[in-house]
Amino acid sequence: MYTSFYIAKRYLFSKKSLNAINFISGISVLGVFVGSAALVIILSVFNGFENVVLSMYNTFTPEIRIEPSSGKAFDPGSALFTALRKDKRIENYTEVLQEKALLRYKGGQYIGMVKGVSNDFLKRQRLDSTLIEGSFTLNKNGVDFAVAGSLVQGYLNLNLKDDFTDLEIYSPRKGAGNSINPADEFIVKTIHPSGVFQIQQQFDESLIVPLHFARQLLEEEKKVSFIEIYLKDDSQIDRFQDEISQKLGKQFIVKNRVQQNALLYKILNSEKWAIFVILTFVLIIAVFNLVGSLTMLVMDKKKDIAILSSIGAGRGLIRKIFFLEGMIITVAGCIAGMFTGLIFCLVQQHFGLIKMAEANLITESYPVGINPLDFVLVFFTVTGISLITSGIASRLSVKNLGNMKDEL
Repeated sequence: MYTSFYIAKRYLFSKKSLNAINFISGISVLGVFVGSAALVIILSVFNGFENVVLSMYNTFTPEIRIEPSSGKAFDPGSALFTALRKDKRIENYTEVLQEKALLRYKGGQYIGMVKGVSNDFLKRQRLDSTLIEGSFTLNKNGVDFAVAGSLVQGYLNLNLKDDFTDLEIYSPRKGAGNSINPADEFIVKTIHPSGVFQIQQQFDESLIVPLHFARQLLEEEKKVSFIEIYLKDDSQIDRFQDEISQKLGKQFIVKNRVQQNALLYKILNSEKWAIFVILTFVLIIAVFNLVGSLTMLVMDKKKDIAILSSIGAGRGLIRKIFFLEGMIITVAGCIAGMFTGLIFCLVQQHFGLIKMAEANLITESYPVGINPLDFVLVFFTVTGISLITSGIASRLSVKNLGNMKDEL
């Protein structure tokens, strides 16, 4: 192994009789270099976008959500939930009561989701980052306020600066029968909007109100739709989920963020892997230049090959020399490319040199998220492709070994 590696290293840096060999070898290294750097950069950018999207979702998507396995609501006053509320591992415990209702404002109407939340909801981080207008205020000086999603504002043309017009909310009365006056079949409450948030359609059709306001509107004194939980240590989420699931039994479903937004995570992962596969095919084409480079090197060193064979070097040793030659070229290009990609990502992460095209987006520059596993993935991908191409080229090196010896 040492002998073949030594000779392969000498061949790589030795003077060739044909300048075309140096040129083709340089193209092979450059192809691997660019391909590796591109893979690292693209995967890191996708990580950055994923982090941005999930950070927005995570403001409204809790780490753990408890919901009933059947029905729409449950009583959170049982001993199990009383003990859970006092669990020291929990940082934020929010009770939520939600239901669709008819929203009316200045003649316009829209059926949206009214989401009543307990006081802990406002203690969450990054709430203000979702706002596009106003403030995230649900109660001020004893007066209730609502924060509307952008879809609600778009359909109803909400004007936060109009202090004299409130938002009307209509909810069907429980057990109401047919009445001469249809208005008697609904509970009507008014509330003034204080802000507008924007995340995604799933959330933007909602109207966030205080929990006690939602209880009055929906005629629900005790029950809630689900409980949202944030932990102090997010590394304990899986363990906490399993523990709570066992305690609550089959009457409740305990979901983590991936389970709450299964489609979102599937889309993000599929897009990332699709780009990875496309760039890998480009990299394969670039690495296959290595076959031409090693083939021409065999032609240049055919006298050396014949001499090595004459003094007792077997086909295996000669094949290994050119195999290691190919591996050195690709691994060197891969490491240099990954290092360059890392430097680029660090510069973009800290200085944001490349800006987004739209000025009104959430982030001004392209986000970057560095994941060590991506570097491992790129290295093994390039190494795997290199093993195949180097193996093909090394077999060609000994294919006409007999003719080389005859020429010598």
